[in-house]
Order: sequence, then C-alpha cells, then structure tokens
Amino acid sequence: MENVRLAPSDSDEDLYSGYNEYPSAFSTKDLEQDEVFQEAVRTSYGKRPVLPSKPGTAMRLGTSNIHDGTGTAFRPVTGTQDGLNRPMTAVRGAGYTSQRPTTVFDPLNQASKLPTQLESKKEELPEEKIKKLERRIMELIEEACVANSHGDHRSALDKAKEASSKERSLIRMQEQAGLSETHNLDLTFSVLFNLANQYAVNEMYSEALNTYQVITKNRMFNNANRLKINMGNIYFKLGQYPKAVKMYRMALDQVPNTHRELRIKIMHNIGILFVKMGQFSDACSSFEYIMQEKPEFTTGLHLILCHYALGDKEKMKRSFQMLLEVPLNDDPRSNLLLEVIKNDSLCKIERQMREEAERSILTAAKLISPVIEDSFSSGYDWCVDAIKASVYASLANDLEINKAVMYLKQKDISHAIDTLKSFEKKETKVASTAATNLAFIYFLQGEIEKAEKYAEQAREADAYNSAAFVNLGNCCMVKGDLEKAKELFICALENDASCVEALYNLGLVNKQKGLYDEALECFHKLQSIVKHHPEVLFQLAHLYELVGDVDQATEWYLQLIGLVPSDPNVLQKMGEMFDNEGDKQQAYQYHFDSYRYFPSNFEVIDWLGSYFIEMQVAEKAIGYFERASLMHPGEVKWKLMIASCHRRSGNYHQALNTYKEIHKAFPENIECLKFLVRICSDLGLEEATEYAQALKKAEKAKEVRERIGSSRPGSRHSGSALSSRGGSAVMGTSPISDVGSSFSAGHRGGISPGSRSLHGSDIKLGKIIGDGDFEFTPTSQKDIDVGYADPLGPLAERPRTSAGQKPPQEDEFGDEELGDDLLPV
Repeated sequence: MENVRLAPSDSDEDLYSGYNEYPSAFSTKDLEQDEVFQEAVRTSYGKRPVLPSKPGTAMRLGTSNIHDGTGTAFRPVTGTQDGLNRPMTAVRGAGYTSQRPTTVFDPLNQASKLPTQLESKKEELPEEKIKKLERRIMELIEEACVANSHGDHRSALDKAKEASSKERSLIRMQEQAGLSETHNLDLTFSVLFNLANQYAVNEMYSEALNTYQVITKNRMFNNANRLKINMGNIYFKLGQYPKAVKMYRMALDQVPNTHRELRIKIMHNIGILFVKMGQFSDACSSFEYIMQEKPEFTTGLHLILCHYALGDKEKMKRSFQMLLEVPLNDDPRSNLLLEVIKNDSLCKIERQMREEAERSILTAAKLISPVIEDSFSSGYDWCVDAIKASVYASLANDLEINKAVMYLKQKDISHAIDTLKSFEKKETKVASTAATNLAFIYFLQGEIEKAEKYAEQAREADAYNSAAFVNLGNCCMVKGDLEKAKELFICALENDASCVEALYNLGLVNKQKGLYDEALECFHKLQSIVKHHPEVLFQLAHLYELVGDVDQATEWYLQLIGLVPSDPNVLQKMGEMFDNEGDKQQAYQYHFDSYRYFPSNFEVIDWLGSYFIEMQVAEKAIGYFERASLMHPGEVKWKLMIASCHRRSGNYHQALNTYKEIHKAFPENIECLKFLVRICSDLGLEEATEYAQALKKAEKAKEVRERIGSSRPGSRHSGSALSSRGGSAVMGTSPISDVGSSFSAGHRGGISPGSRSLHGSDIKLGKIIGDGDFEFTPTSQKDIDVGYADPLGPLAERPRTSAGQKPPQEDEFGDEELGDDLLPV
C-alpha cells in the first residue's frame, strides 16, 4: 500500500504533477558542465570495451571500480597527471596504447572544411552529355584521318563507322531532350564526309557514292555540290566516263569564278576523260581553255598529244609554241644562292617543276618532229629552231642529240655520226656526251681505234664521265689488255658508284682472269642494284658452276628460268646438270622443254634420242632423228640412227629399206654396207653377196685414200663419220658462253647502254636496251657429235620362220668383227 497513491481531494492540484520528478543522477541537463563526464567522453574509457572470447595472459582484469560500480572490466587507470589519464602499463610494454592521440596532422586545416554529411552525386544534364558525345565523335574522326595517313585503311574505316553510329545516337539524344534545334550540322557533315572518303579509299565505291549522295541531297549543307568532284573521281575509277563527265560539269557549275585553281583542275579532268573516250576535239577545247587561263606544261603536252591524234600539223606547231611560252621562274644568278639550301623543300619543288618542263618540251618535240614536216630531219630542225628562240634554249642540244638517236633507230648510221660530230666544238658537257655516243657507235661497228679515240675525247671533255671510262675499258678488253680495262672500270665506278655497265664489265674481266671470288662479289653487288636481271643471274650461276658449287649454281639457274622460262639454252644447261648428277627424269624434262622452244638444236635432239634408246623405246627416238635428218640432209649419221632404231624395235624390213636408201645416197659409206650385208644375211636374201662385194670395194678405196693421205707431209688422218660424240662435226647450238657479254656504255639520254660480245666465240643471253628493256639475241652454233653407244649390246639372232633350213654358214660380219665404233653410240 505504500506505493498506492490516492487522488487528492483538492481539485486545484495538478493531475500530472510528479511525472518529471526523477533522481538527479539521471539528469542530463548538467552533463555539459560535468567535467568528469566530459573527460570520459573525450577519452577511450567512455566507450564500452569489446571483450574477446578468450582473454590472453597479457590482459589483466581490473580490481577496482569506477564510481560505484564493481565489475569485471579491464583495469582502469591508476592515476592521473594534470588531468590526463596514465596509460595502462601492461599494454604499453607490448607496444600498444589505449589512448587516442589528441591532435591529428592537418597543416591545411582541411578537416574543418569537410562536409558533415555525404552529398549525393549530381546527375549529368542532357546538355553536358551531348557535349561529351560531340567531343568523342570529333576524336574518332581525327583518329580515322590519322590511320588513313599511316596507310591503315581498314582501321580508318572502322573509326569512321563508329563515329557515324555515335552521331546517330547524338541525334536521338537531342530529340529526346528536346534540343533538336541546337544540332551541329558541321559535325554531321564531317562525319558523313569522312565516312565517304574512307569507303572510297577501301575501294567500296557503291557505299561511297551512296554516302556522297546523302550529303549532296541535303540542302542544309553549304557547298555540298562540290563533292560531285569526288563522285566524278569514283566514276572515273569505275570506268564510267560519261557519268564522271556529268559529275565534273555539275561541280564546275557550283564553283564560282573566284576559285580559279579549282575550276582549272576540273577542266583538266574533263579533258582527260574526253581523251579516254576518244573525243579529241572536245579534249582540245578543254586544254586550250586551260592554256589561256593558266598555262601549264602538262596541259600543253596533253594538248599537243590531242592534235597529234587528230593529225593537225599546224595546230601541233602552234601548241608547241604555246608550250614554249609557259613561264618558268629560273634565274641563273639566284641558282648560285640556292646552292646553299638546295635540299630545301621549296627547292625540291622548283627542281621538280624544272624537270617536268624539260620532260614535257622534249617529249612533245620527239613526238611531233617526224610528222609536222615532209621529212624527219626538217621536222627536228623546226623544233630545234623553235626551242632556241625560246627561254629554253639549253634544251636544243639535248634535242639534237636525240635526233642522232632517232637516226640510229632508223638504221641511218651515217647521218647519226654526222649529227654527233657537229657537237665537237660546242660546250664541254655536250661535246663529252656526243663523243661518248660516237665511241659507242664505232665500238659496235668494230672500229676499235676510232672508238678509243672518241672515248679519250669524251674523258678529256668531262673527267667525271663514267660512260667514257666504260667505253675505254671495253676497247682495252677487246685488245686483250685486261689489267688496264680493270683499272678503267674501277675509275668509272669511282666517278659513279651506280654505273651498272662498269660493274658488269668488271665482273667479266675478273672472270676471264680467273678471279672468281672477285667476280662473284661484283655480280652480287649488281644483283642488289638491278634486281633479277637475266644476264646477271646467268653470270652468278656460271661462276658458281666454275668454282664447283653445284647446289648454288642450280639455285641461280632455277631463278633464271623463272625470269626467262622459254630460253632453250638455259633449259638445256639445267638438263645437263641433272644428267651429270644421275637424275635422268629431270634431265629429260628440261631437255624436252628446250626442244619445244628450239626444235633445231642438234645437241638436244641427240640427247633425247639417246635417252629413249637407253630406256629401250627406240621407236620414240625415230621422230627426233627424222627431224635432224630433214634439217641436215647431207649428214649420213642421222639416217643411220633412224635405221638402227628400226632394227632395235624389230622392224627389220623397214630397217633394210632405210639402209638401201642410205646406200643410194651414200654408196661409199662402209657402215651402211656392213649393216646391209648383215641384215640380208639374217633374212636370207641373195642381195647379201652383192653388198659384200660393194663393201670390199669401199674398204679398198678407203685404204688407198688413207695411204695417199698418210704419204703427204703434215696430213691428218680423218676418222669415220660415225665417231664418238666428241669427234663429230655436226653443227648444233652451243650452250651459253662461259665468258658472257659486256656492256658498252653510251650516253644515258642518247644512245642507251647496250651489251656487246667481246669475242667471236662469246655467246650472250641478251642485251640491255634503254632503261629496263631486255632483248634476246640468237645463240651461235657449235660442232656436235650425236653418236651413241648401244647399252644393250648386239641384238639376238632372229629365229628362222621358213620351212627349209639352209646349211649353216659363217657370218664374217659378226659383232666381234664390226667393233663398237660401227654401232650407234
């Protein structure tokens, strides 16, 4: 009942009084002024410790209480100094402390600036997303352009496609945000234009045309119709010339007159298209317009070509004069100052322009000279006079030298020599060029003394003329002075390290002197300069064959066959090498290929016939021997080989008829008579006695001739016509010469360096004519013996088929009496 409270009787007493009465210990009003509480809050002791599951030995349980409470908490501090608690000594000894540092290293006082609460990340606005996407699109366009400039066209196309897809995403984003009016049209134009260019570079022409049409049909793009030029270029590549002309003309209508350079370029493209379509009159109109607006060398040359195609002589002359009137900024005094910066980019451009001018003028003069006048000479004279009257007078000498070259092409040697001799008293460089060409002409004619004389004049006029040293070296080489020739070729290389004629002839000199290693070095250098030239490959192969390296020689010969697969001598050489190695199958293949390209080679015919006889298919060899007999009907050897093949194949009657035909053509041939006697005896014919008597007479006549020949002083004994291979006198084609050919250098702008055989026995694969042209020359013939030895020995006796048997009689012409020299070798 102590806890029961009765309602007071007084009505004025507060019914809710007493609810806020509680012990002062639970009051929180004075906590801010309570120093002990505030100290506990600031220290770690105000926090409830976290008890481990199993206290360690280093952790002592407290034995004292805090305020009124007793418990099992950790040991509290045992004392204070200046209001600070002393840390626990046991934990301090282990290197830990329970006191939190009162100060934090914060020199910039950034802790006070930190937000008290984490602010939520703001979402990007649509405008910011659009700008970010626009920047990414521009980066992709730039990356595509860079990749295209580096040649990575595939990667550039991928970048352009990615930029196009992102640009479409940008448009959708702007539409969703209601910002369609702020769309950047220049960005869309850049994306589409870049994509079309990348399609064109990757040869995806239909896609490129579609993209260009999208641009040109959009009227919001300014000057989009100028892209018709690009569409015209694509139609030109596709060969659709009428559509290309249409596009160029549409673009020309949109280009204002102020853009003069662009209009001229479009007109030039239209003129080229008219030339492609064969409309030379329309092309002339386009080129004439350009020559009136802004004369150019290339356009002037094209105009002359069109008039040449139309055959209008007067207009050709007028166009040539217009070409000579094209200005060229060429001040001789300023050239001295420009020597210091001659490798500057502007100087290189100027040099290219000068070279283009010279090429255009000389090409036009060479083209129209034979047709503008009644004769070739008068046409050249008109062009030379026109050039001399212009600012390009220095080109007149080059044109006159070219006139001499044209005389040479027309086989008019005398006029060519007269033209070149007219330069003897002119300036040094021109005189040296003319003398070099004269030396070359005389060298080709075999007049070595005159060739050496003009070569000396060329060297005296220009000490750095490498062609003059080459001609002098060739003259010394023909005379047999190999040491002096070698020195001259080395001097030519010192003046011009790229003189291939000197390097080739130096290799030939070393080869003739037996210096195979030095010769190989020369030809290897030449191979690195002029890649895969047939003559160089042959010399390398032959040199390796001479030093005994068959594998290397075979490899170079195979490379040579890859360049000239129809050369019969190289194929024959490969067949001989495989034959020496014992590979009959490969040898037959190469000999047969050689026979296909040159069926008149007796040596190859001999090898093929012998191969089939060795393979025991003599009937296949008959065709080859019959061809040889047709080509050389006066040689009895081939007819004997045909008869022998018939005999080996078992066709005795055909063999007998063949021997009879041989006997009629060559009645004194002893070998034919011996075989006739034997076959007639085997077949039991009465003609055997007649042929035996004729054989005895022929043998007696031979003995008489030999006796008379041996009685003469200095006479030589001649063997039979059917001797071994080495002794035969049958003419055939020789393999490629061991010495090869030499180059004789002429002026590179006039008479081109050619090749010349230095001795009558030298054979050459071909000769270099002009810049890179290769011409083959026929090979010579040599004595070939096509005899062969029968590998199977004498044939077995044919069995008797008649009913009656004749009495056995001794065969006085048995194999042991005939000897091996009477059988085909």
